[in-house]
Amino acid sequence: MHQYTADLANRQHAAGADVHVVTTQHFPRDRYAPDVGLHTPLATRNTGFSLDAVRPRDLSRLIRATCDLRPDLVHLTGPHLWNPLLMRALRREGVPTVHTLHDLHPHAGAVYGRLLYMWNGWVRRQAGHLLVHGQRYREELLALGSPPGRVTCTWLTHLFVGYATERELVQSPPHAGGAGGVSYEPWALTIGRLERYKGLDVLVEAARGLDRQPLRVVIAGPGRLEQVIGQPLPGNVEVRNRLVGDAEAVDLFCRCGLVVLPYTEASQSALVGAAHFFRKPVIVTRVGALPEYVTEGETGWVIPPNDAQALAAALRAALADPVRLARMGDAGWAWYQRLRQAEDAVLHEMYANLVTGI
Repeated sequence: MHQYTADLANRQHAAGADVHVVTTQHFPRDRYAPDVGLHTPLATRNTGFSLDAVRPRDLSRLIRATCDLRPDLVHLTGPHLWNPLLMRALRREGVPTVHTLHDLHPHAGAVYGRLLYMWNGWVRRQAGHLLVHGQRYREELLALGSPPGRVTCTWLTHLFVGYATERELVQSPPHAGGAGGVSYEPWALTIGRLERYKGLDVLVEAARGLDRQPLRVVIAGPGRLEQVIGQPLPGNVEVRNRLVGDAEAVDLFCRCGLVVLPYTEASQSALVGAAHFFRKPVIVTRVGALPEYVTEGETGWVIPPNDAQALAAALRAALADPVRLARMGDAGWAWYQRLRQAEDAVLHEMYANLVTGI
């Protein structure tokens, strides 16, 4: 969530806004631009739906720290039980608010499933504006009664690296060939937190069907591997079960043949945009808003979820044709550049309208 928040903050700062972030003391400083104001009245380490993270005294500190900044606008970027209370306090102060809703539905196995629906309803009533990252979710919010003028949809185009690394990448974009450039090796990458809903067990089963060919799968990210996969790994699956640093992440994105999201259910994922930035096509499943981020046959492939045979067939065909991967990677790069600029324009208009009361 800090990666998402930092991307928004850094982009508005680069556009000339005076940006401040109110967050916990345990935040990754390297994600944020040096001149972004960072305020840390809280010390919690847990997620926003845990009991440890909802202490009443912390709520009063958060409201005071936010109001003391006298903001023109507040964007709440992540889920927390007390966000509706904070928005109500800000409304009393005359401060407009926008809240990102990342998940309209809980992920499979989430202990807070029913609570999420209640909380989403509370947020919809308290927020001045809502931001989502899939057209299907904008349509769902409209069906639930949210006015069209209060719901904005943009794409997710932030990367998985810190501020300094991202500046270097933007100034010297990845390209095919040359030192440090993009290549298309015969292996697929999935990266991020290891969660059950991401279908990693399906990916492992699909990789097992590739075992007689020189095709591999790399799974990288922190999480409880034995709970997520729960089966022996074939020899062509490499797991880096840890938080991946910037240099390692860039190396993985640059060398892989493609990026795969075998999710069994999802809302959306910034992994698709990151793959396109590194000129890599993607394989995604037909869940959530993921298909909205892929042009079938041009920037990637969309396959059914929970289908190891279909995934193995897609991996086999894609990784065997590096020339096609490069051509699709170029199309993905063009997609990223176009959508990144469009996202900037949509965000700027949304913020400006909220501040001016339009």
